[in-house]
Amino acid sequence: MMKKYNKITLLLLLAVLGMQGVKAQDVGFSQFYANPLYLNPAFAGSKVAPRISLSYRAQWPGLVSAFSTVSASYDQYIPDLHGGIGAIVLSDRQGDHGILSSTYVGAMYSFRFKLVDDIFINLALQASLVNGVLHWDLNNMRFPDQIDPNGGFIDQTSAVAPDVTNKFYPDFASGLMVYGPAWYAGFAAHHLNRPSQGFYSEDRVPMKFTANAGGLINLSEERRRQSSLGLGQPVVSPNFIYQYQGGFHYFNYGLYLDWMPFLVGVWYRNGIENPDAFIFMVGVQQDYFKIGYSYDATVSELGYSVAGAHEVTIGILLPAPEQKHKIKAIRCPSF
Repeated sequence: MMKKYNKITLLLLLAVLGMQGVKAQDVGFSQFYANPLYLNPAFAGSKVAPRISLSYRAQWPGLVSAFSTVSASYDQYIPDLHGGIGAIVLSDRQGDHGILSSTYVGAMYSFRFKLVDDIFINLALQASLVNGVLHWDLNNMRFPDQIDPNGGFIDQTSAVAPDVTNKFYPDFASGLMVYGPAWYAGFAAHHLNRPSQGFYSEDRVPMKFTANAGGLINLSEERRRQSSLGLGQPVVSPNFIYQYQGGFHYFNYGLYLDWMPFLVGVWYRNGIENPDAFIFMVGVQQDYFKIGYSYDATVSELGYSVAGAHEVTIGILLPAPEQKHKIKAIRCPSF
């Protein structure tokens, strides 16, 4: 048991410290569409009306070296710009007492044009500024050379602080969305400039590629349905998201049931060879407000000891200003 724990801890330490040869991975949210600008900048303005999205994720809370992430975003469609604008702020803390933290602020523009009939395309560009901070404190840090096979972390470390522990760098991304009345598909590329995030040596962030697709299936024969319980028309939404970064492939298969005001969903995430987690989510949405919760049940070698991941999201859709011409929003899941 001790050897297994030391192995997990060592892998987390290497990832946190960003040492040479370790390929860092971006934060992964489970409520993909509740944080749309993080998934793909082409979602900017996709709801037409001004939108505020808030997310909090606690990953592997069963470990001391847990991950905690908070994000907030705003976007809306601007008719005079023929597209949507958006802004996102994300703060991530990793390691014991948040030894490694990063914050990035991004702004994006998504140009919208009609392809044919009811099919539209959004093309987006995003520019971000990232701040990475290494909070050097030997009292709260652990290094591989401290590990004794029998006693754990008992040896002294020879590690010294890097010359720079607070750095800023630019980051760029682009995105594409194609959508119709009841389907959507997209592709996004992040870290186009492959910025260096290392503190000891050059450690470039690998590019991340994301592809998503899904649709909406109305289970009600009536176009508008209101039951005696006040429920809207039931809609099933199958979805698929694929992500690749730094040699790692992630496949996400999901299904939502949207029965206003309730929404439930289940996803399965896996790599090419290894399973990762089942994701269960539930949400409530009413008028211009929604709130969702999801839990990642880990099925990988890390097991249940890491306590999975918890995620809470809040969305606020503000009233849309009057438009000279009606603009169609992308119909996609809320969470």
